[in-house]
Amino acid sequence: MNTLRQSLRDYVAMRRGLGYKFVHPEHRLAGFITFMEQRGAAVITTKLALEWATQPPERHASWALRLTDVRGFAKHLHGLDPRTEVPPTGIIAYQGRARPYLYTEVEIQTLLAAALALPPAHGLRRWTYHCLFGLLSVTGLRISEALALRCDDVDLETGILTIRDTKFGKSRLVPLHRSTQRVLLDYARRRDAHIGAPRSPYFLVAERGGQLLRQYVDRVFWRLSRQTGLRGALAHTGPRLHDFRHRFAVATLLGWYRSGQSVDTLMPVLSTYLGHTCLRDTYWYLSACPELMEHAARRLEKRWGASL
Repeated sequence: MNTLRQSLRDYVAMRRGLGYKFVHPEHRLAGFITFMEQRGAAVITTKLALEWATQPPERHASWALRLTDVRGFAKHLHGLDPRTEVPPTGIIAYQGRARPYLYTEVEIQTLLAAALALPPAHGLRRWTYHCLFGLLSVTGLRISEALALRCDDVDLETGILTIRDTKFGKSRLVPLHRSTQRVLLDYARRRDAHIGAPRSPYFLVAERGGQLLRQYVDRVFWRLSRQTGLRGALAHTGPRLHDFRHRFAVATLLGWYRSGQSVDTLMPVLSTYLGHTCLRDTYWYLSACPELMEHAARRLEKRWGASL
């Protein structure tokens, strides 16, 4: 009989065979199996799934997601072992999307200045984080996309980023403003002078030239966001790296509305730039900013008035 861990490997292989990356669900389900092993349990039950999903107590927003992962895995197992219980839907209320934090220009500049003050004074680390946070704020890239950028993906002559194998398995080109192009070029020169040969294939690298890992980026961001007042000294919640993406989208939409451009016509452009597969995901940003909602309502009123 397959163990739960072998069953998880089979389940992950099946999901990836269907085109899903399934990285984070795999990590969460591996944690669930460890939890079951600690309980000496070999069969999934709703009680065990609920107990695991509601840990830690203060992370309510992730509970429904964790239980959804277990539910999918349990459905897969139920066909192999009828003793497996599939947790019913609705026992944990879905919290919905987290409300984005819209950084101000001052907050971004303060964060970038704090990044440049990171130790060591003559190291590469401070330039790496300054470049990373700045790139996120002016391009709207996902953090995973920025960290996965390879040197060959960054055309410093034309100012074009090639974003490969993104969240939905698609690739896209992201043009850069000349000022951003100059910053990236300056960083590349500092990086190459600091590391020497052999060089890392990744564009943004750690102090010794290795790949910049997400867990370390998060720690630096949390430290700097507390230092700059973006979150409290002991706060576990607050602005996220992903909120740079929200801020970019909202700023772009506001710029179009304020200049009188046709947002409906340009929305597919923004959707493509952000790497969305559905326009609905891009329109969601309208609800993130009261001013955007007001602009959208005025446009709708004009459209209705013209049709009467």
